[in-house]
Amino acid sequence: MKLTLRIAGIVVAVLLIAIIVLPFTIDVNNFRPKLEAELSSGLGRQVKVGNLKLSLWSGSVAAEELSIADDPSFSQGAFVHAKALRVGLEIRPLIFSKKLNITELTLEQPEITLLRSDAGVWNFASLGGNGSSAGSTDTATPQNENAGNASSQASQNFVVKKLEVKDGQLTVSQMNSNADSSSSSPPAPHVYQHVNIVMHNLSLTAQFPFRVTASLPENGEIQLNGHAGPISMGDITVTPFDAKIRVKQLDLAASGFAELFPGVAGIADFNGLVSSDGQQLHTEGTLDAQQLKLVENGSPAGRPLELKYAVDHQLQTTSGTVTQGDISMGKAFAQLTGNYQTQDGVTILDMKLDAQNMPVNDLEAMLPALGVVLPSGSSLNGGTLTTNLTISGAANNPVISGPIRLSNSKLARFNLGSKLSAISKLAGGKTGADTSIQTLSTEARIGPEGVRTEKINLVVPAFGTLTGEGTISPGGALEFHMNADLNGGAVTTLQSLTHLGSGGVSLPFFIRGTTSNPQFVPDAKGAAIGLAKSQLKKKVQSLLQPKQPGQPQQKSSVIHKFTGLFHKKQNN
Repeated sequence: MKLTLRIAGIVVAVLLIAIIVLPFTIDVNNFRPKLEAELSSGLGRQVKVGNLKLSLWSGSVAAEELSIADDPSFSQGAFVHAKALRVGLEIRPLIFSKKLNITELTLEQPEITLLRSDAGVWNFASLGGNGSSAGSTDTATPQNENAGNASSQASQNFVVKKLEVKDGQLTVSQMNSNADSSSSSPPAPHVYQHVNIVMHNLSLTAQFPFRVTASLPENGEIQLNGHAGPISMGDITVTPFDAKIRVKQLDLAASGFAELFPGVAGIADFNGLVSSDGQQLHTEGTLDAQQLKLVENGSPAGRPLELKYAVDHQLQTTSGTVTQGDISMGKAFAQLTGNYQTQDGVTILDMKLDAQNMPVNDLEAMLPALGVVLPSGSSLNGGTLTTNLTISGAANNPVISGPIRLSNSKLARFNLGSKLSAISKLAGGKTGADTSIQTLSTEARIGPEGVRTEKINLVVPAFGTLTGEGTISPGGALEFHMNADLNGGAVTTLQSLTHLGSGGVSLPFFIRGTTSNPQFVPDAKGAAIGLAKSQLKKKVQSLLQPKQPGQPQQKSSVIHKFTGLFHKKQNN
């Protein structure tokens, strides 16, 4: 027993001595050119590593620094710069055969820079290529061709059991191809912290699993789990892959959505799938958005919105089709479908939004997000909204047009009668503090210049029918030319006040001011023309009919009485 223990002690002592002595007897820096060559061959980029140190305890070699060159067509700087690189090795071949068999690669706190050209090409697309991106411009010779073939063969044999990125920083930028032009500048870079990537059995010729986590701006998080490969040599962006994506607390404005859709803001959670066969990318999932804002002059929505979508994107043509776009807010439901095409950094839309009988009470909370401002202190209650809109043009400045119809609703705390002053008396004093809307229909066009509405037809049971057209500027200024065709008691009373006699009564007027404080102004010229036509009609009728005894004379102040109907009351 004592002999066994003594032998065991000697073996342990020898091993300890070997562990201590061998790092000094093996100069791993002699392997640095081979390590750089292996990594450069596998990545298709020039790779430089710093001073190497061997650790037999962990079976690894540590490099003090690592840099991977960028594609020279993008920049002369580094694509990746890491503070440290740890290379896992097979120790026995290293000690006895001086062979460098890499098992693991770990990048510590790397800084990764992703650049996108105006044509939509990324600087990482050429990773895994034939090494031309490393910056060599030498003329090809048979010897260089043989070296290239050897490099290609090495790439095919490149396999790492585990590749890991720890606590990295990812910077995503748009290249400025017009660097000499003061009229254009690229968007600000987006920086993502705490990027962690793990790949197992990484190979250029077979599928491998991967996991990615990162922190997003404003405390967001993203996580991807999936498989990728075989890697497409020469254009890594068409490498087949599939993954599950989960995003928490995505700040839409800070994460870059506002660059494609100016004014978009809010916080979103997302769960979905994404897959690519190298030609077509398919993605689907569910996005839940809080405090959503869709236009620059809008304000956050009062309730969450849910989007269930599916998109097929063609990688070669940078075009795609939205096959599903189900938008829900409470019981309000709309469908968004259509196509898009991206060219020279601009995405052109050709889409449709269809919404049938959306409950206004659920939809009303979305109006601020769309930049819709109701008169101060009022709200839209009850009824349904139906629309079928076309969305076309550049995604950052689209044109939205189509019919809109509102039915059986009420503009609470807005008294249209008070705005028309004496109209409330004409209607028998029963207009109340709210304005009931039987129907409102119009053809709308929303574009960079503001809102244009035509064929307005508003039926208000207390008064009659209001028709016309008008515009709303981007700042909310109103310019509408309307006509009120009164009915019921309002007609009888107005005829008595203005001595217009029998027949319908029509009041032309303007709506000006702002969306939050609309001003109703009489159209005296239009009224004069209308009254003149009415008087002419009466004259013709009087010539055809005998004059009755005691018939009253027409008053001369009809226009004055008409404009008086629009005088504001006090304490509206």
